Amino acid sequence: MPLQIAEFWKRIPEVLASLLNHQAEKLCPGAGFEEFGGEGSTHSPPVAVSTDFADHEGIVFLGFNRDEGVLVDFDKFVKSYDVRGLVGSELTEEVVTCFGAGFVDELELTGKELVVGHDMRDSSPGFARAFANGANQRGANVVLIGLCSTDMSYFASGKLDLPAAMFTASHNPASYNGIKFSRAGARGISLDTGLAQIRDRAKNFLESGIQPAETVGTVREMDVLSQYAQYLNQLVDLSSIRKLRVVVDAANGMGGLTVPAVLGGNPNIELVDLYFELDGTFPNHEANPLEPKNLIDLQKKVLEVGADMGLAFDGDADRCFVVDEKGQAVNPSAVAAIVSRREIERVRKLGEKDIVVLHNLLTSKFVSEEIERNGATAIKTKVGHSLIKDRMAETGAVFGGEHSAHYYFRDFWGADNGMLAAMHVISELGSGALPMSTLAAQTTPYFASGEINSTVTDRPAALQRVREVIGADLEEQFDGTTFSGSTSRGWWWANIRPSNTEPLFRLNVESNDQSLMEEITQLAVRAIRNS
Repeated sequence: MPLQIAEFWKRIPEVLASLLNHQAEKLCPGAGFEEFGGEGSTHSPPVAVSTDFADHEGIVFLGFNRDEGVLVDFDKFVKSYDVRGLVGSELTEEVVTCFGAGFVDELELTGKELVVGHDMRDSSPGFARAFANGANQRGANVVLIGLCSTDMSYFASGKLDLPAAMFTASHNPASYNGIKFSRAGARGISLDTGLAQIRDRAKNFLESGIQPAETVGTVREMDVLSQYAQYLNQLVDLSSIRKLRVVVDAANGMGGLTVPAVLGGNPNIELVDLYFELDGTFPNHEANPLEPKNLIDLQKKVLEVGADMGLAFDGDADRCFVVDEKGQAVNPSAVAAIVSRREIERVRKLGEKDIVVLHNLLTSKFVSEEIERNGATAIKTKVGHSLIKDRMAETGAVFGGEHSAHYYFRDFWGADNGMLAAMHVISELGSGALPMSTLAAQTTPYFASGEINSTVTDRPAALQRVREVIGADLEEQFDGTTFSGSTSRGWWWANIRPSNTEPLFRLNVESNDQSLMEEITQLAVRAIRNS
């Protein structure tokens, strides 16, 4: 029978003490917890604590982190599409070792190879080695590619046709780290497609220890940077563009490694570098170009040196944001429209007829219009990294764009690559006489609110309030709720998505009339916040 809430809380100390003594007795008969790993003890502390909770419904399964001496809630840092948590209190080398073992078992990699790469965070090299250790114990052979961007790990996974694990926390602060998993061929792994099982296996290994395979695995090292750079330059030829001055802000992230390798040897590109030194403490600003404050240095430098454009990369360099020659940020939807047009034109020249391009539902309406104007089929997707990678494979799409500056390429195994998107924009700019600001204006004809977050306690009630005041002609349930309508002034749409991890509603509004966009935004925000 389930425990009553009050009884449950009263019995926590008793239950924990019982568990600890139970595990200690199993591992070293006759040694209670006070003797097991305590002062003067000759015994090692237990790897984990667990028991049969079959009679105690609702109790979360926790592992016991031996290094930190605390219970570990895996559900707290295993997200929808990756692992991401605080170093030390959530992610430790012991926990990461268990993820390595769990990854091997879930993907049945005993006797096979897998790729492990890492970013420049202080904890990343140790985590990569710990993961390799766990994988080796379960019989897998590890290819260590060392320092790399996330898209370099996808390149290795695709080129070698091997599963991969990348250690990074992307744009998160220095106190975080994480793991992005791929199946062979850079295919994504999410909670629905294997990550939940990897998590559960890691929990079990933390509880009971890792039983070595009959034959433990090996480790070999490989440098893929030059191959990666060569491959990208084959996909987008920048040899004949006009001379451009480009400022790049790497934010002390992995762009400091990849940008010189990919673009540095091109005589037509004068690179002006900002914060290329690899430093996982991010001493200059956060490696999150989605936040306007983190673009300020880039915008100033573009104006200072009279650059043709600027590029800003996030921490693991898989996302790229563009700034025009006037120092203004270019909407990621404009980049998606530019790359869509170029990729459609490229594959049509190769003889393709039924061309598909993906865009998530939050990109500008102009993106789907541009796709269809150029003779391809536009398919709307939900927001989400692994989901879009899956849809790329299912549809054979040549390209996919997200409002968050993730850009996916069929010729890059359906994975996202910010560097490749940047090269397309450089090529577009360098192949004509128009400045970046004009290219951006041509591909951003509509008016958008940007994402507005609001804390909500009663989501259905908040949504109903919006429904009552917004005056929509159509309501669609697809990755949240999208309302749309038209007036004498023009058309509009408004999407409201609930956060998966916080009590938030995320609102995005777009219209071909600025005052109408502002009006709809005000109505929706007031209704959501009940103000």
